[in-house]
Amino acid sequence: MIYPDLDLEIPEQLGRVHFVGIGGSGMSGIARMMHQAGVTVTGSDRSANYSTRALEEIGIPVCIGHDAANIGNADTLVVTGALWPDNPEYQRALEQGLPVLHRSQALAWLARGKRVVSVAGAHGKTTSTGMVVTGLLGVDADPSFVNGGIIESLGVSSAPGNSDLFVIEADESDKSFLLYDTAIALITNVDPEHLDFYGSREAFMQAFVDFARAAREQVVISADDPGALEVLAALREAGTGETGTSAVIRTFGESPEADLRLVDVDDSGPVRFGVEIDGRRLDAQLSVYGRHNALNAVGALAVLTGLGIEAERALAAVAGFGGTKRRFEFHADVAGVRVYDDYAHHPTEVEALLQSARAVVGEGRLIAIHQPHLFSRTRLFHREFARALEHGADHTVVLAVDGAREDPVPGVTGELVSADFEDASRVEYLDDWQRAADYLAAYAQPGDVMVTMSCGTVYQIIPQVVEALRDRFESAGK
Repeated sequence: MIYPDLDLEIPEQLGRVHFVGIGGSGMSGIARMMHQAGVTVTGSDRSANYSTRALEEIGIPVCIGHDAANIGNADTLVVTGALWPDNPEYQRALEQGLPVLHRSQALAWLARGKRVVSVAGAHGKTTSTGMVVTGLLGVDADPSFVNGGIIESLGVSSAPGNSDLFVIEADESDKSFLLYDTAIALITNVDPEHLDFYGSREAFMQAFVDFARAAREQVVISADDPGALEVLAALREAGTGETGTSAVIRTFGESPEADLRLVDVDDSGPVRFGVEIDGRRLDAQLSVYGRHNALNAVGALAVLTGLGIEAERALAAVAGFGGTKRRFEFHADVAGVRVYDDYAHHPTEVEALLQSARAVVGEGRLIAIHQPHLFSRTRLFHREFARALEHGADHTVVLAVDGAREDPVPGVTGELVSADFEDASRVEYLDDWQRAADYLAAYAQPGDVMVTMSCGTVYQIIPQVVEALRDRFESAGK
């Protein structure tokens, strides 16, 4: 894995830019923005996907497969953190002495001179970023933005705007969120993760404190999340000045102490809720599901009102958010068996996803298809994953670990998760995707809801599952 050099001076002029790993959700958005800014952009990735095809449609050449020759006559290389240092394109750039930027540094280059709204948190930041962007567009603020997922109503994850606002999803996994000149910081929650990078919980928490202290205008932070409350306490203890923050701090959540308080949540369908703000109450309904999305919306509302937008108008604009791809995204209905996909890859996210999915299940069963992501995360959280899955789903199929950037770890497999179920009859570990698809089709009944979950490749099993369901139900004439 390649980590950003936080002290690297980013060149003012990048020249021709080649992206290695251009098909990633964050990388593709940054590449699109550079292209739209008039930069000559090329890229490569190990396989084609929706993002690589979309980039090619707007005129960005993309090579499939990694080869040193792909960088051509590039002046600057941009790399994803998931890249291995032995990548031939990365190595060729080093040999030629080209500037090599981590994707976060490329994003910082795009956002230079702008009033940056940075959205950070262990969970919910992609959705919250989408809500902030949707809200600002809804009140004609026209921000630039780069999100970690495609905003459904816009069909893109990034776009240039005409205002001085630039909204970004800020990644905490490798401290890169400290690179941005943040004016407004939104912290959705602080759930310690990425400890393989940070080394300790204390270092992870300190990074969030440093991120919040760097905000120049406003810090919007959860009043409910235990980790966020630790960060908030550290900010208030330090006060203002060199070690504290001079930004206005505003809290949101269900806590009676919250500046914007979420009340009366009804998550039996598309979530309804009230917000108590400045001594009055406003009500809203979203088109997405789940209590967690009501919280995300109130956080976004806090950002917009902090920017001076009238609360009622801001909430109506945020409520127009229609979701992001890979966030409980509907894919198919075969004989009454509905198939969804979600990015959930942490126990807390899995728990929240399954709670919100219950609202659409009705009388059927909720079937989880869990692909553990990263050997390190599976080793640390297999018990927590098992508890969340067993509590939230009626039945679970656990797949093999998607190691992504990591080498296999002996003894760390998806079976660690399945073995921690108290009731073994409610889980099946299947490391072969076709066997898993066939098993799911045989197990499913009309009315059931299936949901794949991982930030890895699990969404790619959906065509196999749908085909297996059709073979069972439609071929049989049912």
